[in-house]
Amino acid sequence: MGSLLSFSVIVSALELGFIYALVALALFLSYSILNIADLSTDGCFTLGCAVGAQVAIMGHPILALFAAMAAGVCSGYIMAFLQTKLGVESILAGIIVNTGLYTVNLAAMGFSSNLSLFKCDTIYSLTKGVLGTTWYKLIVSALIVVVVCILLKWFLGTRLGLSIRATGDNEDMIRASSINPGFTITVGLCISGAMTALSGCLIGQYQKSCDINLGTGMVTIALASLVIGETLIGKRTVYHRMGGAVFGSCLYRFAIAIALRLHIPAECLKLVSAIIVAIAIASPYIKRQIAFQKKKRAAIAAEKGGRA
Repeated sequence: MGSLLSFSVIVSALELGFIYALVALALFLSYSILNIADLSTDGCFTLGCAVGAQVAIMGHPILALFAAMAAGVCSGYIMAFLQTKLGVESILAGIIVNTGLYTVNLAAMGFSSNLSLFKCDTIYSLTKGVLGTTWYKLIVSALIVVVVCILLKWFLGTRLGLSIRATGDNEDMIRASSINPGFTITVGLCISGAMTALSGCLIGQYQKSCDINLGTGMVTIALASLVIGETLIGKRTVYHRMGGAVFGSCLYRFAIAIALRLHIPAECLKLVSAIIVAIAIASPYIKRQIAFQKKKRAAIAAEKGGRA
């Protein structure tokens, strides 16, 4: 295990884990709280990377973060508009937005399938000299995630945030309380889109490149991270659930890092990812079944003991 997880591999997995944790947090808001299956995550992730890359190439890597988030807000708004104004089901709305975003992303990238950021500054290169440590990428990524978690926790405790949480629990009750559920859904999806796009922007600056297929499978990976975190950390409080999303994302990246260290061919990584996702999503059901079988065997043993 020591050879599989060297210090550099651990640091790299943590860096990527923190960056992708923002997508897991976005899914925590849209899926866990609002109870909406947002399938536009893949396209929104690439949108954030594309917009952020273009702004960074123009010499504004920090402004690129906010530009990407603004693009994510637009994606979330369109997703919410289809649901709340046009009556499109959430899954279909996500498919429609994700399909349309492919062309939008190509346009944002100048109708090129990839962009290179090797000749421009990024938020990581700017902080490298300031921090004076080889851990600068990990520190920046972790700091951004911590700030996002604090702001998200604060927001969910506000009147609007509580309304969003209540919308996911019982939309009819919210409507009966004279609160517009369409507005709360729109705000929630806009924030979720902003976090997803921010993650895409960070990964583009981290890898110094942007690819049109960068976000493929992102929604399943984020869902797996969320499920892993909720299974291992629990769902007692909002802090536990957000911390679980971050922990699950890092754990998923550790699994991918081990697969790479085992020299699994690159062509098989998608299969490895699919297996990890399947195990993560099925783990709560398997856990319940194991507990049920233990209780069943204990009951049978107690019944046999009583007869004896």
